[in-house]
Amino acid sequence: MIKLIKSTFFEEKKTKERLIDFIRDAKILSMGKYCKKFENEFSRYQGRKYSVFFNSGSSANLALIQSLLNLNKINKKDKIGFSALTWATNAMPLIQLGLETVPIDISLRTLNVTSDNLRDVLEKTKLNALFLTNLLGFSGDINIIKKICEERNILLLEDNCESLGSEVNGTKLGNFGLASTFSFFVGHHMSTIEGGMVCTDDKNLYNMLLMVRAHGWDRNLDLETQKKLRNEYKVNDFYSNYTFYYLGYNFRPTELNGFLGLEQLQYLNKIIHIREKNFQLFNKEAKKNDDFYSFDLSHMNFISNFAYPIICKNEELFRKYTKKFEDNNIELRPIVGGAVTQQPFYNNLEKTSNKCEFAERVHKLGFYIPNNPELTEVELNLIKGLLKII
Repeated sequence: MIKLIKSTFFEEKKTKERLIDFIRDAKILSMGKYCKKFENEFSRYQGRKYSVFFNSGSSANLALIQSLLNLNKINKKDKIGFSALTWATNAMPLIQLGLETVPIDISLRTLNVTSDNLRDVLEKTKLNALFLTNLLGFSGDINIIKKICEERNILLLEDNCESLGSEVNGTKLGNFGLASTFSFFVGHHMSTIEGGMVCTDDKNLYNMLLMVRAHGWDRNLDLETQKKLRNEYKVNDFYSNYTFYYLGYNFRPTELNGFLGLEQLQYLNKIIHIREKNFQLFNKEAKKNDDFYSFDLSHMNFISNFAYPIICKNEELFRKYTKKFEDNNIELRPIVGGAVTQQPFYNNLEKTSNKCEFAERVHKLGFYIPNNPELTEVELNLIKGLLKII
């Protein structure tokens, strides 16, 4: 079986040996200096001022939305657009926190929301924010989306959990909006087993994220910000460590996650370049096959692909190609979570008149195949051969 992901970590044997040594020697394993160091190093890699490490990418999404509510940057009942083709926990926090969700269709050429998709929605609906998903290492014309959001005072957020390292016009995805989220779950570009990050250049949002991550208290803030907050609320020293200023959670990572983040970060450039090379190999072959929709990602200067997607042109072809790959022991799965508008949780809770034709077509006719940095030449050639027309 050629699996979607082969190992828990890149350079797994070496990483596990170093993790064993770390656990043996560590004085504490709850969140501490390794988590902080990983945040700093990830900020340097991403090119953002601030990063806050969480116990998962899903927690990062929820904490980001809660932080924006706490800061009154968005408010209950505000209309928030989101990519209709995404993972469930891009949409779930919006529902959980009392916002009105507006699914936005995608383009079959990019599998992402484009400026045209956004304009179609804006003709009918005023959005307060847009929580955009950069799917599978791809992107729509996010530079134009950003301009539209600025012109219309729409808060732009990016779920970049599947696109670590991808670039548009020389800018890394995750750097177009006010804030962006990342996932380090096993199988993503880099693994801390479980883990996620929020990146931003906004100091107030950064401080709020630190509080939301840990119960709404101020313990992880710098001393000057702590003092200001305690003076504002007249909190004395005795109560200071047990005062909760805002709605929060316990989304703290551990030092094990922080250590693993630092270990895997040193391999990240190698990982994303292998994924990009594999993508170009697969895409060159898939473009020759008229049974598939082809992609137009010419606006991207680097594609750090998460997994290679195949969208068949009808249900008969979908059945034939999924069987072809499965008969050759290739692990398959739907495109991420498919269209959120087709998921039971969404239909049970939300009512929308927005038609998401293309997201739903991907839901029915799409699947993806492995693109991981440990594929061998034999495996790459097998997959390449299977992409040929039946």
